[in-house]
Amino acid sequence: MSEAGAALAGSLRGRLLRRLALVMSLLLLLGSTAAYWNARHAADTAYDRSLLSSARAIAERLYNDAGELAVEVPYVALDNFAYDITGRLYYQVINFDGQAISGYEDLPAPAADIAMTEDYPALARFYDAEYRQSDVRVVSLLQPVSTTSASGMAEIRVAETRGARDRMAANLLRQSLINLGVLAVSALLLAWAAVTAALSPLQRLRNQVAERRSDDLRPIETARLQREVRPLVEAINHFTGRLRESFARQRDFIAEASHELRTPLAALKARIELGLRSDRPEDWQQALREAEASTDRTIVLANRLLSMARIERGARAVAEGGAERVALAPLVQELALAMVPLAHARNIELALEVEQALDVWGEPTLLQELIGNLIDNALQHTPNGGTVILRLRAPGLLEVEDTGPGIPPDERERVFERFYRHSPEGTGLGLSIVGEICRAHRADISLHEGAEGGLLVRVSFLVE
Repeated sequence: MSEAGAALAGSLRGRLLRRLALVMSLLLLLGSTAAYWNARHAADTAYDRSLLSSARAIAERLYNDAGELAVEVPYVALDNFAYDITGRLYYQVINFDGQAISGYEDLPAPAADIAMTEDYPALARFYDAEYRQSDVRVVSLLQPVSTTSASGMAEIRVAETRGARDRMAANLLRQSLINLGVLAVSALLLAWAAVTAALSPLQRLRNQVAERRSDDLRPIETARLQREVRPLVEAINHFTGRLRESFARQRDFIAEASHELRTPLAALKARIELGLRSDRPEDWQQALREAEASTDRTIVLANRLLSMARIERGARAVAEGGAERVALAPLVQELALAMVPLAHARNIELALEVEQALDVWGEPTLLQELIGNLIDNALQHTPNGGTVILRLRAPGLLEVEDTGPGIPPDERERVFERFYRHSPEGTGLGLSIVGEICRAHRADISLHEGAEGGLLVRVSFLVE
C-alpha cells in the first residue's frame, strides 16, 4: 500500500475513537439541550415561588377604608418593588370592580386561556409578557376580600424582568456542560484504554507474523484467538495454504522440468561428442541429423514448459477479473485453417462442425493454447488416412474427436498429469496444459471413446 493509501486507511484504534467521539458529541448535544431546558425549568420554578410570595405579601396588606378596598405598601417595600439588584420588579393591585388602586396601572393582564397553576395552593396564574421593552414573568393572584359595602376577588399582579432567571439558567447550564464535558473526556480516555486492550490480540498476531521467516507458511494457531479475529486469521491461513500448494507445484514442476530437460540435453551432447570422435564425414552427418531431431524435441519441450508458465500467469489474470468475452467459433476456425497443411501432409482429414455459436468468458491466448493443443494432440495420434473432427455444440461444448488408437479408460485421468506419457512420442505436457487451462476457466474436461474407437475429448464451458 502506498503512503497516501496508508494515511487514508488510518488506524483502527483512531477510527474507533473517532466514532466514539462522534457518538459522545451527539450525546453531549442532546444532554446540553436537556440541561438547558432543565435549567430554565429550575430557574422558573424558583423565581415563580418568589413572585407568588411577593404577591401574597401584598395581599396581606389589603384593608377596608371607609367601605373601599385599599392597600398599604410601605415606602421601603415600594422601593424594593421598583428596583431589585437582580432585576426590576413591578406590581399592581386591582379591586373587585376592576379598578387599579395601587402600583403600575399598565401591567399586562393574563390571557383568558391561561389556567390556574396546580403547583401551589393559590388562585394564581403565571404567564410571560413584555413590559417597558423588557421580557417579564408575571403572576396574577386572586385574593377574596370584603368591605362594609361589597365583597369579591381582588387581583394582585407582580412582574419581574427575566434577567435574573436567565442568569440562573445560564449558570446551571454552564455547570451542567462542565460536568458533561468532564464525563465525555473521561469516557473517551476509558474508551481509549479499553480499545487498546481489546486490540492487543491483533498486536500479538502482528508480532507473531513478523517474527516468522519468509518461507514459513505454516497456518497460524486460532485456538486462543477471539471470535472477531478468528475469521481474519482463517482467511490468512487459507491464503497461505494456497501459496504452499502453489509453491509446491512450482517446486515439483521445476524438478520435473529439470529432469526432462537434462535427458535430451545429455543425449544431444553425447551424439555431438560421438560425431566429433569420428573421422568419417558420413558419421558427422548422422550425428548432425540425430542432433537436429533431438534439438527439435528439446525445443518442443521448452516451448511446452514456457506455455505452462504462461498458463499460470493467465490463470491469475482470469481469477483477478481479467477475463473477456471470446467467440470460440472464429478462434477454432482460425486454428483449424492453420493446422490444415500439417493434416494434409499426414493425409488426415480435418473437419469443423459448428452446431451453435459459442461465446465464453476467458483469456484469448489461453483459449488459443487450449484448442491448439487439442488439435495437435489429435493429429499426432491419428494415423495416415484418418480423420479429426472439431465440434462446437450447445450448451457450451467443444469436442475434438480422432480416429487414432484412443486411450484406455484406466489411463484417462493420468494423462492430465505433467510429464505422463501414454506413448513414447510427445512431451507429456500437451493434455496437462489443456487441463490447467480448463481449471483456470472453470471448464470441465473429460475423455471418452470416439465413434470409431479413437479418442473423444469433451470440454464443457460455463455459459452465462
